[in-house]
Amino acid sequence: MQYESTTTLSYAQPQLYIAGRWLEAQDRRTEDVLNPATGQVLAQLPHATRADLDAALQAAQQAFAGWRAAAPLERSRILRAAATLVRERADTIALSMTLEQGKPLREARLEVLASADTFDWYAEEGRRNYGRVVPGRTLTQRITVLHEPVGVCAAFTPWNFPAVTPARKIAGALAAGCTLILKLAEETPASGLALVRALHDAGLPPGVLNAVFGVPGEVSSYLLDSPVVAKFSFTGSTAVGKLLAQQAAKGLKRATMELGGHAPAIICADADVNQAADMLVAGKFRNAGQICIAPTRFYVHAQVYDAFVQAFVERTRKLQPGNGLKESSHLGPLANPRRQQAMRSLIDDAVQHGARVECGGQALEGPGFFWQPTVLTDVPEHARLMNEEPFGPLALINRVDSVEEAIERSNRLPYGLASYAFTQHSPTRMQLTRGLQTGMLGINSLNVSMSEAPFGGVKESGWGSECGIEGLQAYCDIKLISED
Repeated sequence: MQYESTTTLSYAQPQLYIAGRWLEAQDRRTEDVLNPATGQVLAQLPHATRADLDAALQAAQQAFAGWRAAAPLERSRILRAAATLVRERADTIALSMTLEQGKPLREARLEVLASADTFDWYAEEGRRNYGRVVPGRTLTQRITVLHEPVGVCAAFTPWNFPAVTPARKIAGALAAGCTLILKLAEETPASGLALVRALHDAGLPPGVLNAVFGVPGEVSSYLLDSPVVAKFSFTGSTAVGKLLAQQAAKGLKRATMELGGHAPAIICADADVNQAADMLVAGKFRNAGQICIAPTRFYVHAQVYDAFVQAFVERTRKLQPGNGLKESSHLGPLANPRRQQAMRSLIDDAVQHGARVECGGQALEGPGFFWQPTVLTDVPEHARLMNEEPFGPLALINRVDSVEEAIERSNRLPYGLASYAFTQHSPTRMQLTRGLQTGMLGINSLNVSMSEAPFGGVKESGWGSECGIEGLQAYCDIKLISED
C-alpha cells in the first residue's frame, strides 16, 4: 500500500478519554499535531484541564475495586478481543502512525501487530499470575504468597514507538488488575488512542483506562502528587526519569522506567562481517535511528575493521530517506527541527575532535525534517557523540584490539540498556555475557524486544522491566499469609 500525497488521507481528530467517554477539544487549550515528513498540520490536540485530570483520577479510583475483583479470565477476554480489533484495524492505525510519526508504513504496520501480540501475551500471562505455597514450620502452619494489583497507575509514553510502548503499559497494568491513567505523547496521539478505542469497543469497563494529553511536566507532576496514584511507568530520557523518580519518592510510589541508552555493538575478529553489516545497518537506521536500543557505538576488532567499515558504508549509501508513505523510503524523518539541529551540532563536534564522515552528514533539502543516514569513523571517546545519545541516524565506528578493550569501552558510560555482539566463539560469548553491563544483550542478533521476555536496562538506563513475567509482576504487591 502506497500513498503519494496526504491531501486525500484522513487523520482522526484526537480526543481525551475519561471514565469511558470521549471528550472533544471544546474550550480546552490545543496544540498542533504535525506531519514530520511535510511539516503540515494534521489536527488539533486537546490538553486536559485540572478538572479533566481530577476526573481521570476519580474514575480510575472508583473503577479499581471492580476491575481488581474481575476474574483473570474476564480481563483476558477483553484484552484478547481488543487484540483482534487492533489486527483488523492494522492498516488504518499504521497509516495514522506514519502520518504523525514518519516511520515507513511497513514499519508502522509491524509495530501495530506487535502491539496486538503484546495484548495477547498479557491476556494469557494474567491468567497465570500465580502466587505460591511455602512449606510451614509445623504441620499445622500454612504459608501462602499472593500477587495483588498495586492500585491506580499512571503511565507516560514517548513519540518514537507510539503504539507498542503504550501497549506494554496498558496490557501489564490491566492484566494485573490495576487501573490506569495514560498520558500519550502529544506528537503522536492517534496511534495510542487507537489502542484505547479497541479496548473501549471490546467492552472495557469505564474508568479502568483513561487517556489524557497536556504539557508533559504539568501532567506528570499533577498525577504523581496525587495520593490516588500508587505506581508510575515512564519511557523516555534519563534526565526526565530522574525528575519523575524524585517526585514519586515523596510518596514512595512504585516505578518502572525505561530510560536512555547508547548501545554498543562489538564485532569480534571471528565475526561474519557481511551478516553483521546487514543486521546492524537495518537496526541502526530503523525509525531513522530514533530508538533507545539502536546500536550506535561500534567497536570493531582491528583484524576485520576495514572490511566491516566498507561493508557497512556500502549498505548505508543504498538507503533512501523519504516520506514513509512511499514504498521506496527506507527511513523517515526526524521528529522535529530540533533533532536536525542536534545532529548538526553533534557531527560538527565529532569532526572537530578528529572524526571522519564516511557518508551522509547533512539534512535533506525540501519539506520535512529529514537527515541523511550518516557513518563516522575514528570518533574519539571525548567527543559528545560518544557520550550523549544521538537518537538519530548516526553510526559511530571505532577500532579495538581485543574483546577486553571493547567490553571496557562499552561499559564506560552510565547507560546500560541494550548491547550487541557478533562472534562465533563460545568462550567469547561467555566473556561478553559476563562482562557487559547491560539489561539486554543480543549475540548475532538484534532481537531483544519481545512480549514474552523482560525489556529494561541497568545503571542509568532504567528501573525494572516491561514484558515477560517481570512486566506483569511490576504491577503487583506481594502479600504473605501465614495461618496456624
